[in-house]
Amino acid sequence: MYLLVNTGVSLRCGNCRFLTMELVIASNNKGKIREIREMLQQVQLLSLQDIGFTEDTPEPWHTFEENAYAKAKAVYDFCGKSVFADDSGICVPHLGGAPGVDSAHYSGSRDDEANLQHLLRNMNGVADRAAYYKAVICLIWSGEVHYFEGTCEGTLLEHKRGTGGFGYDPVFVPAGYELTFAELSPEIKNAISHRGKAVRKMVEFINERING
Repeated sequence: MYLLVNTGVSLRCGNCRFLTMELVIASNNKGKIREIREMLQQVQLLSLQDIGFTEDTPEPWHTFEENAYAKAKAVYDFCGKSVFADDSGICVPHLGGAPGVDSAHYSGSRDDEANLQHLLRNMNGVADRAAYYKAVICLIWSGEVHYFEGTCEGTLLEHKRGTGGFGYDPVFVPAGYELTFAELSPEIKNAISHRGKAVRKMVEFINERING
């Protein structure tokens, strides 16, 4: 199966004529872009830098859906290309769902290490260490808005383990595993992660729209 958007570049497969897909990801997060590129290797994924978008897009809203839409709409208005944006974060029931939509600046800064340490301090001595990652993708496809969601349940460690991933990955152990997201291979992480689940739903949707 191919993901398709008209870019003017054609490929042939048997009696079928395909067009390579050009899709913009509305993010400057290098870790996030790297993960999604690994899952969408069959498409031409354009970054904000590729399309010359240099504005900072505010994320002032209180839901993942609203923040994802704000980012996707700003980029769509700029370039007119199909675009998707995601808003994601880690949610801890003991903290009332925090960090949640504030995950990227939980400590008051956008420093991953500072945010992680702030979370560990807030969870110091807490026995209930349940947590889950949540991702919501907003896809603007031919002017239509669609949402795709993924979650990954797990627990928080008291200390960091592993050097991979980004954000809170070194302290998050997904349910059914003994390794943290930062210790798992990219292939396994992408297969079970919140973002991986949401991306696969989006990919399935696009394929159905094009091939249906």
